[in-house]
Amino acid sequence: MEFAELIKTPRVDGVVLHRPFMPTVEGTLCLTGHHLILSSRQDTTEELWLLHANIDSTEKRFVGSLGTIIVKCKDLRVIQLDIPGMEECLNIASSIEALSTLDSVSLMYPFFYRPLFEVIEDGWQSFVPEESFKDLESMTDEWRLSEVNKDFSLCPSYPSLLTVPKDIDDESLCKAASFRHGGRFPVLSYYHKKNAMVMMRAAQPLTGTNGRRCKEDEKLINATLCAGKRGYIIDTRTIAVAQQAKARGGGFEQEANYPQWRRIHKAIERSNVLQDSLIKLVEACNDQSHSMDRWLSKLEASNWQSNVKEILTTACLAAQCIDREGASVLVHGTEGTDSTLQVTSLAQIILDPACRTIRGFEALIEREWLQAGHPFQQRCAQSAYSNGKPRSEAPVFLLFLDCVWQILRQFPCSFQFNENLLIMLFEHAYASQFGTFLGNCVAERGKLQLSQKTVSLWSWVNRPQELERFLNPLYEPNNLVIWPSVAPQSLLLWEGVFLRWNRSTKCLDEAYQEMVHIIEYNKELQNKVNSLRRQLAQLETEDSPLQTP
Repeated sequence: MEFAELIKTPRVDGVVLHRPFMPTVEGTLCLTGHHLILSSRQDTTEELWLLHANIDSTEKRFVGSLGTIIVKCKDLRVIQLDIPGMEECLNIASSIEALSTLDSVSLMYPFFYRPLFEVIEDGWQSFVPEESFKDLESMTDEWRLSEVNKDFSLCPSYPSLLTVPKDIDDESLCKAASFRHGGRFPVLSYYHKKNAMVMMRAAQPLTGTNGRRCKEDEKLINATLCAGKRGYIIDTRTIAVAQQAKARGGGFEQEANYPQWRRIHKAIERSNVLQDSLIKLVEACNDQSHSMDRWLSKLEASNWQSNVKEILTTACLAAQCIDREGASVLVHGTEGTDSTLQVTSLAQIILDPACRTIRGFEALIEREWLQAGHPFQQRCAQSAYSNGKPRSEAPVFLLFLDCVWQILRQFPCSFQFNENLLIMLFEHAYASQFGTFLGNCVAERGKLQLSQKTVSLWSWVNRPQELERFLNPLYEPNNLVIWPSVAPQSLLLWEGVFLRWNRSTKCLDEAYQEMVHIIEYNKELQNKVNSLRRQLAQLETEDSPLQTP
């Protein structure tokens, strides 16, 4: 298929661009195979380059011969294009709709993008499982890398290399996989160096209504327990939802078969509920006609902050079991690709200072999201404005990033990166020139040959000139475990994402920059005070009559 076939009118002059709280721009609108471009002859005006993949929905309006297209984006931007001529407006709207809903992944922009920068580091090779296993080997010899899934036939959503207990052979892994939803048997997620406790992740066991069991599965997770120790199974579903899953062939671990494990149920919402929550939240944030009380009421009704609280609470529980209880943990929900990954990755941010560095955070995204099989292609196909009926879309990754932002806000000196990194990841998960977030799992990315045909996001992010934008000036390495508060007054709306296209965002940015300057100034003063104290102490020592000659 040629893109030209979908572009009915490639260029229109005299188009006026309206954006909230920004001056209007008149210029020429051009449509290419992947971009909507608006350029103006005004020297002070930047060109608008909008990926078609970033467009969530469009609306058309007409007043006489003047047509208006409202473009609502996946990054939550809303822009208005006033187009002279009804026919031109209809053609542009029709072309945008066709180009923004391409079904074939191979027609998406990452396959056509050619970087203007020199690729110094191949991001596709930056975080391979073999490298992370080397770090594990330096701490313990109780684990091994298994190639049991090398052709992805055992578990299509898992990578080809998996870290498993050394004493468990591949035959046992195959039997355990047949007992878990989608073949997602328990694998290592995190090793806590402080006390050698571990966190594993999996999908639900297929116990069904007849209470089916699997000795190999029991042996697999028991192999992670130290002598005399108990473990915790954190099920991200309520007990009622887990009970209902038994009728569909799923279920949960029976105490009689897993006597050394205590099961805890939490209440993280399923994907379809989360999508509805995002839609209501964005509606509330865009509605500025109501009073503050009404606005806060709509915000609360979206349940977004409640979802953030529940995910953070569950992650804190997992971290507490590992660090304070000295117990190993197994985390799973139903499929093990959504809430499970939210919990395991956030627990690592709480426990592991390496995950709070830029490089460590990138490795976490690769390991716990991309390689672990979070279906980005499905979950990020639509955002909050889509008119289509939700299929598998859900803001699972956005909720994770929101939770990270909450922790970052509470511990502003413990993270090497700033909010810009989180916002950038949100944007690229939904629409990008890079191939990193295409596909739903490692197997799909291999079939698409993404590492050969597209550029990795990490190749761009890790360039020194780009990294500077993501560095936190307040960062001071903190090797301690950090415990975020989940009290309602501690969790705020993430203005940087949900209110950033409003005027208030500029005020918030200015306030943040002012805060940074004040803190940096205070740090300089404190350094001078400490220096003076040292000098004074040295003078006192020199003048002391007790000093040995």
